[in-house]
Amino acid sequence: MESIYDLTGRVAVITGGGGLLGAQHAAALTEIGASVVVADIREETARVVAEQLADRCHQAVLAVSFDVTDPISIRRGYEEVLTHFERVDILVNNAAIDPKVGQDGLASENTRLENFALDQWNREIAVGLTGAFLCSKLLGGHMAAHGRGVILNIASDLSVVAPDQRIYRKEGVPECLQPVKPVTYSVIKTGLIGLTRYLASYWAAQGVRVNALSPGGVYSGQPDEFVVRLSSLIPMGRMAAVSEYKGAIQFLCSDASSYMTGQNIVIDGGRSIL
Repeated sequence: MESIYDLTGRVAVITGGGGLLGAQHAAALTEIGASVVVADIREETARVVAEQLADRCHQAVLAVSFDVTDPISIRRGYEEVLTHFERVDILVNNAAIDPKVGQDGLASENTRLENFALDQWNREIAVGLTGAFLCSKLLGGHMAAHGRGVILNIASDLSVVAPDQRIYRKEGVPECLQPVKPVTYSVIKTGLIGLTRYLASYWAAQGVRVNALSPGGVYSGQPDEFVVRLSSLIPMGRMAAVSEYKGAIQFLCSDASSYMTGQNIVIDGGRSIL
């Protein structure tokens, strides 16, 4: 019996495909048969991810240079995809700028709202929100013209709750210099939910489904103090493992979710319910 998760013969483009979660999303879709395009502005990184996936799954994986802020770059990448696969069935809008918490935490003075530069605001909005619009406009338009497709926007638990800035605090630092999660991140991820609903309604009659996935914090070697603070806000008591969104990606991009559109699926260990 044919599986409702089977994506054999379908082509999936993942923007930001060379990143931590982007590579995981690409792997999840290759596992259920999709021909995957790893699209990233970092062409070499995309190539490495694509080669690793191709070796593992023994099927076609294409690396494409993709600057989601540049319509010309997007069209060039789109045309390269059509040259190789002749179609696009799935778009995962994953590209984003997300300041990570490292050993030194977030940069203190530059993340605070009072000091947040307009250039930085414009750059991050361009990648995380405008980029999703531009990619959806072209690749979603292709799907609509062919009467079928899926767009999945990768949002965040911060699309439904505000960041708890206490988890970023540093001892001995003046209040005016305390690091915070930048304003752009919440604005972008919330905006993606609005874009999801708009596109879901706009292209419903053309057979294009549009949903969002809002992951919680993913553990990737952050400092112990940060992990403890964040985990204390999560009912399940821990951050997500990098592999724990695979099932959701497969569900949302396949016919298993054939009657779902315009929805935001929050998978955050329960953080947003408190």
